[in-house]
Amino acid sequence: MTDRYSINVNGSSFDWNLKQAAYHFEGDEVVLFWINTAFKTFLDSIEEISGENAARLVLETAGYRTGEIVSDFYRRSIGKTEDILKSLPNTYVTAGWGKTTIDVLSYDECRAVVRIENGWEYKVNKAQGKTVEGSFLAGHWAGVLSGLFGKTVWYRVLKSQTSGDPYSEFEFSPSGITPQRNIRSLIQEQERADMLALEQSVAKRTADLVDLVKEISSPIIPVLDNIIVLAMIGRYDEARAEELLTKTLSNLPEYKATFLILDLTAISQVDEFTIDLLQKLVQASALLGTSCILVGISPELSMKIVSSRYQMQNIPCLSTLKHGIHYALAQEGLHISRK
Repeated sequence: MTDRYSINVNGSSFDWNLKQAAYHFEGDEVVLFWINTAFKTFLDSIEEISGENAARLVLETAGYRTGEIVSDFYRRSIGKTEDILKSLPNTYVTAGWGKTTIDVLSYDECRAVVRIENGWEYKVNKAQGKTVEGSFLAGHWAGVLSGLFGKTVWYRVLKSQTSGDPYSEFEFSPSGITPQRNIRSLIQEQERADMLALEQSVAKRTADLVDLVKEISSPIIPVLDNIIVLAMIGRYDEARAEELLTKTLSNLPEYKATFLILDLTAISQVDEFTIDLLQKLVQASALLGTSCILVGISPELSMKIVSSRYQMQNIPCLSTLKHGIHYALAQEGLHISRK
């Protein structure tokens, strides 16, 4: 039994050296894959790890670079571009890459139209259930022709067997597009997508936090049926003051309270918005039949109120919330009994 086998198919040589476990096609070592199982699994794994868009670009770039290698190999072995392009279709059909035909070829314009029927990429895509043309063979021929023409060319898809046409057809012409530019574009697109997703996440989070702050920053606390407490917390700007005023006046009729105790202990900064808010709360509450009591006024706030010339003679002002509640109860003829 011999360890060496050789055969010539359609002008292409195949050689096996079983002793060295080596298989050669056209003088270079190769390996065989089952298209619908092993090779499909290989490509599926790339997509699973990197994502479909990135995997497509990987295949396109790999195809282009192998095309450059092919053009360089045949330039050294055959020489003339015309002879190379005549022999390549036979080489590819023999290697199982599909029936390849160069329909249009212009050396002056560096332009070509290449048709591929039943290519291995179509068979894999069909096994994957895809309906969009693959990128490896188109990228590969772009690399081959770029190397042979000595000028960068790129492709556009004219027909797609994967999409339902009887064959795939690609037009190649000079272009500034390269795999490197496509990689940069993909990275920039991904960065933009990531930034947009981050901005949307931050915006949603901010909105949620604003809603939460609105909900808890100035809570209305029912003490008794006729007494409620409004704890004013932090710093009030125009928007927040308007929000508190609207919220308080909307809820007052529901509580049917006689007294609204405004607890100012936790106000962190006193400015015109704070003073104006206090005036509006007191005046609007009075129109709804609710009297206001101010508690926890700081020295700074008292100075601001005085300098604003806001009239507070008829508004009870007490030092603590406890005193305010006792005062409101007394006005109702009630008190908290101690046992």
